Amino acid sequence: MKKPIVFSLVREQSVFMTAIMALLTFLATLALGVALGIGTGVIRWNTQWEHFATVQVMDSTKYDAVTQTLKSNADKIVSAAEISTDQMRDLMSPWISGGGTLENYLPKMWEVKFKSKSDLTTVGEQLSKNARFLTHASALKSSTSAGWKMIFIAGLVMALTLGTIGICISYIARNTAMLHKRELEILNQIGASDHFVARQMQIIVAKISATAAFVGFLGAIPVLLLILSAAKSARVGLMAMLGISGGGWLTLTMLPIIITIFAIWITRRTTLNILKNS
Repeated sequence: MKKPIVFSLVREQSVFMTAIMALLTFLATLALGVALGIGTGVIRWNTQWEHFATVQVMDSTKYDAVTQTLKSNADKIVSAAEISTDQMRDLMSPWISGGGTLENYLPKMWEVKFKSKSDLTTVGEQLSKNARFLTHASALKSSTSAGWKMIFIAGLVMALTLGTIGICISYIARNTAMLHKRELEILNQIGASDHFVARQMQIIVAKISATAAFVGFLGAIPVLLLILSAAKSARVGLMAMLGISGGGWLTLTMLPIIITIFAIWITRRTTLNILKNS
């Protein structure tokens, strides 16, 4: 036979706790999803460009030496595309206008893709003697740094959200204990242990937390998908690389469960502390 709950939250408490837990789960899921999406984007961004470099010849007398170096290391290079003057003019036209005189100031440039990082380092040392060698990874380091900062901010928001959940549950547990002080005294008189009383509170909080976490999670997923879709539609830069892997979605799915377990643990700890000090 199922044992009845000795006492329960009043209606106002139940409504408040369900609403606040759903909202906080929504925020936590959104923050974690954004952090995972940006993290995936940063990894993809670095992987995409880690084998690329740009070679710039500022002194025309060293053009032949650079060309020879590229040819002698052809076995280490996937592709070496020289950027033509017309392409350079198109790239620079928004900032520089000078007609034919522009050609006198443009460097000779190659975009080179290497087979491995070690090949990039080896050939880069040779090319640096006669040209400016700039890896795409180092040139785009600011974008990567901005990505990690956004991940930190999203992680901080999630941590603050979980902390808020703990504070709210702790407050509700204390308030409930005060409202049912008479019932607790009777339970103590008939020999009920503190763990039995704490278990009553845990059952109540578990039901509310599980429902609220599920609702908050379902509400956050469409918003998260909308953010990822908007990022991909940019089709340029780090934002276009955002995405969540299968492992990331599994982590997101586990978050409501973790929040519910966290709420139950906070409830037990708070209730036992109240009973010991009463």
